[in-house]
Order: sequence, then structure tokens, then C-alpha cells
Amino acid sequence: MPIPTKLRAGFAVAAVAGLALLGSATAASACTTGDDRGHPVPGTKITDCSKVEGVSGSKLDQGDVKFTGGVGEKTLTITETAEGVTVEAIVVVGGDDGHSVYVPGKKKLPKVAPWKDLVAPYNYDRSQPKIDQWFVCGTKTAPTKPPVSETPTTSPAKPTSSAPTAAPTSAPSSVSAAPTTTSAPAAVPAGNQNGTGGGLANTGFDNAWLFWIAGVLIVGGGALLVLLKLRRRGTN
Repeated sequence: MPIPTKLRAGFAVAAVAGLALLGSATAASACTTGDDRGHPVPGTKITDCSKVEGVSGSKLDQGDVKFTGGVGEKTLTITETAEGVTVEAIVVVGGDDGHSVYVPGKKKLPKVAPWKDLVAPYNYDRSQPKIDQWFVCGTKTAPTKPPVSETPTTSPAKPTSSAPTAAPTSAPSSVSAAPTTTSAPAAVPAGNQNGTGGGLANTGFDNAWLFWIAGVLIVGGGALLVLLKLRRRGTN
């Protein structure tokens, strides 16, 4: 008995749908992972954060984190993030299909580094592939600047030296004061050594001859008066 044309067409549609579902199931089963901390995503192997669901940040530089493993290895470990870096997701690409997305703070993954032994999805034969690519999605802010020290950085200005007092325009009249010297009294000689008498002070010169001359003049004068008187009497 021949099969009606409409029935044959229905079988063909069912077969195509079955093959499509089988292919989808095969693809879905191929994108699996042995790490339940990550979320395996089948399809195109992405290269940036624009297609990562739930991520608002952008692709960061690998220099923003410290890591071991990675491309060419089967695991990736991020040990530390730079100051000011907030990680929203870690994407690990590799294998026959898809990539794994790790979100810090979800699925037993610590909220902060370190994040150890991250992997790509399995190959179709459920073997662990090497990592082809990985990147980090998130935000980065500039490090906080240390507070400005209150100590002035500029050296203090040197104090201005006080100008010397100007000399008066008119010089005062110079009065030369006689030096006040204390003269010691002349020493009194012990005896009449210079013929000046025992009680007289020695003034610095010998004046005894004056007394002799005075004596001679007095005697001479007296003799002259006596002689004159005698001549007058003789005349009378």
C-alpha cells in the first residue's frame, strides 16, 4: 500500500527536526567542564567582554593581575590583582567548542584572588584541552594618592640682614682730651748729694751754684758800700 504524499512529507519534517535536536544535544553535551565553579558556554570563541553576560566592565590588561599558567597550559591561576582593579569575570577559552566564564563570589569561587586552577571546557571526547586564550573583565580606578604633607616643601626664605646704622652726616667736633696720667712724686734724696739742702726735693737739675753767686754778690755789695763810706769820710 503506497504511503500518502502528506504522510511522507510529515516523516521528512520529523526526521529533520530530530537531527537538529540531536545536533543541539550533541553540541550541548560537548561544551561541558569538570570544574563546577565555571559556567561553560558553547558557540563562538569570544575575544572581549562585550559578549559576556552580566559584565558591565571592559577587558583589562593581563598586566593588571599576577598569574601562573595560561595560554598553552591546561590551567590558569590568578594570584593577585593590582591596586584599584575590580574583577567581574574571568574568561578561559579552549578546546573544540566554547569557553568557561568564572565570576568571583559565585559558584564557590572566592570573591577576591587567588583564583586557582581555572580551565576551559572539555573537548568532544571529554579530555581537558589546553588554554587558547584568557582575559579578565572588570574595572580599574586610579590608586588613591597619599595625603599631602602639611610640612612645606619649599625652603623657608632667608631672613633679611638688618642694615647697619648709617653714620651721622656731620662728624662731631673732636675734642682731644689730655690723657690723665698719674705722675709719681719725685724721690727725695737721702742726703744733700747735689748741694740743694737736705729738705728740698730734687727737681731734676743742680741749682747750688745760684746760691754761691748770690752769696758772692751780697758780700761784694757789702764790701763796696763799706769802701764808699770810708772814702767819703776821708774826703770830708
